[in-house]
Amino acid sequence: MKDQIKDQIDRQPKGHKAAVVLSSGGADSTTAMAIAAWEEGFEIYSLSFDYGQKNRYELECARKVARFFKVREHLIIPLNLRLIGGSALTADEIAIPRRRPDEELSSAIPPTYVPARNLIFLSLAVAWAEVLGIADIFIGVNAIDYSGYPDCRPAFIDSFQKTANLGTRMGTEGGEGRITIHAPLINLTKGEILRKGLALGVDYHLTSSCYEPDPFSGRPCGQCDSCRIRQRGFASLGLDDPCR
Repeated sequence: MKDQIKDQIDRQPKGHKAAVVLSSGGADSTTAMAIAAWEEGFEIYSLSFDYGQKNRYELECARKVARFFKVREHLIIPLNLRLIGGSALTADEIAIPRRRPDEELSSAIPPTYVPARNLIFLSLAVAWAEVLGIADIFIGVNAIDYSGYPDCRPAFIDSFQKTANLGTRMGTEGGEGRITIHAPLINLTKGEILRKGLALGVDYHLTSSCYEPDPFSGRPCGQCDSCRIRQRGFASLGLDDPCR
């Protein structure tokens, strides 16, 4: 069994390294992909989810981002979280909040929180990575300028990495192939994230961060939490959001 795991990990040419990158088509995940590909030299396997989100435009953005980075493979997994509901992003009866007071943006869990979303997404990312023989997974979560989501915090990422290594064949028998969850943006402000991406050459016009953009043009609403945090990030750099 150990030899089988080693064969998976070593099947890439010597000196080659690859990573699974979770891609929503938004600014943060795209910046994380740029760091993985252009700063750290990983070949990219992009992973997105069609989970019943109201923002259908973000999936097209994820496809554009995958083409922009020339990823090795872009997998979109259908996952109907509308059956669970409980979030403004998946349930029609729950409105997406707009123009919330600034003090609420990171102090309370908003209705746009999707129950256990990153827990589910990372679990599937680990499963795909294990099949591919890849030990590195990148996710663009952020614990500074974010909407109060509990699954974006360092404690969650650290705990999940331990769980992934305890609950997978690669983690328990892989030796040097132990799974690493990279969260390179977790301690950065939105302005710092955008500055980093721009320095690396990211085209943010390809991305969509809005919770409910125009379904045809993709134009952001400009009023939801995600739009406001993104706008504030660009403004801190003296720039306008290219999507507006």
